[in-house]
Amino acid sequence: MSKATSRRQVPALRVHQWLPEWDDVVFAEPSKRKPPDHFFVLSMTAGSLRALCGIERRDATTGKRRKSDAGIQRSHDESRSQEIARFVKHGYPWSVLGRRRRESGEFDDLKQPGWLPTAIVINIRTPKDQLGGRKVHSNDLVSVEEGDNGVAMLDHPASSDGDVWVPQELEPVEVIDGQHRLWAFEPGEDEADFDLPVVAFVGLARSWQAYLFWTINIKPKRINASLAYDLYPLLRNQDWLERFEGPAVYRETRAQELTEMLWAHPASPWHDRINMLGERGVQGVRQAAWVRALTSSYVKSSQGPGVRIGGLFGAPVGKHETVLPWSREQQAAFLIYVWQEIKDAVEASDSAWAKQLREAEAEASGGDTGGDEAANERDPAFAGRYSLLNTDQGVRGVLIVTNDLCFLATESLDFDAWSAREVTESADEKEVSRQLASLSEFKMASFVREIAKALAKFDWRTSGTPDLTEDERLRQAAYRGSSGYRELRRQLLAHLESSGPKRVAALATRARTDLKLD
Repeated sequence: MSKATSRRQVPALRVHQWLPEWDDVVFAEPSKRKPPDHFFVLSMTAGSLRALCGIERRDATTGKRRKSDAGIQRSHDESRSQEIARFVKHGYPWSVLGRRRRESGEFDDLKQPGWLPTAIVINIRTPKDQLGGRKVHSNDLVSVEEGDNGVAMLDHPASSDGDVWVPQELEPVEVIDGQHRLWAFEPGEDEADFDLPVVAFVGLARSWQAYLFWTINIKPKRINASLAYDLYPLLRNQDWLERFEGPAVYRETRAQELTEMLWAHPASPWHDRINMLGERGVQGVRQAAWVRALTSSYVKSSQGPGVRIGGLFGAPVGKHETVLPWSREQQAAFLIYVWQEIKDAVEASDSAWAKQLREAEAEASGGDTGGDEAANERDPAFAGRYSLLNTDQGVRGVLIVTNDLCFLATESLDFDAWSAREVTESADEKEVSRQLASLSEFKMASFVREIAKALAKFDWRTSGTPDLTEDERLRQAAYRGSSGYRELRRQLLAHLESSGPKRVAALATRARTDLKLD
């Protein structure tokens, strides 16, 4: 490709950032020389910026001492840049679909705009800057001419018609942050003048570039998963609510809706007791844990390769029609009913584990509920600080085993006889209440009650419960962590098999056999 000699000018805004306290910093030449007191903000077509930029990546394969490695970037992940390129064209979540799904056209409803509003951070090399004995050719230098009122003009070499500009030696611009976004574009290909916001430093020392990269990528705390799920209602469209198979976003959307109903409905034992935003210091199982628990149980595929026991609210693999013709309101009502029965059964329990949790809670709180009047009405065996039912593990355990047994019972009980109504765009609390009231008329209600009464006999103490024996502590600690989900499921099914009424025990045996949990 030829080296074009034409040039372009791009307007930029001068941004001054310098505090008196920064004068106390010890600056040293050359690696930590005093940085400029300003940078520039501008907009540049993606293809032009890509052509101007080079990246110095760190390399641990050469045996070079780490302080001698001038690169600041991680290695380039080509697949990530390719995903960003798909995102630019069609947004999220279409960009993360597999090739076959993208090409099928079935999921075109997921296409969205692919904005890239966050700035690419660059450093413009000066005539003095060198790297490995190379420097920017005088014809390739990018210059910034400052004018009045904080407006500047950035002058850079540009492609001529039919050619893509390439540097004669060292690239005039280096990327500090944004390599994967920028490498999603080909040099000279401007994607119909797709502009990128740019923050440009001039002559920034290598150590300050590394410092910027670290503060941009390492220091900031990413949003937690619960907050991300809480944004789903703002992201989704109506079609998402009626689909179950395909991208995980469909199932996660339904799981988020059901979690929100469990949190919002006054009749739910989890009313106002779910940490919807995943905030530290806020009591309650996090929304993200509920979404994951539901997508692992009720809201998963109902049948297909590798599915031993499907989800009661799921659809066969490759289809969007659920096995049970239940509306979202019915699904929410069913979950509320399950937890109501478990709560009632636990509150009625005089098992040793329940008594110990009530005593431990009373001793720990000293009768002080922090002004939370509702806490006075909650049974510590169900909703206390030492109850496994009030944890991520307990929530998932209950949802998984009740789904297991109810899914296996659909053939013998009247699950599909419960009348459905049309899907509405927003969850209808009154309809949830209506469906909840009607549920008790069906055979499945007494079946759920039997499961709940049997589950109330299980030992729901956490490993942190005071005065446990060492054997008890170790047994309860086995439910912690990711491996604890499987162990709790195994123990709950074994408990139902030995302690449940006849039809519950029979289905628990079948579930353990199907799942190979012996």
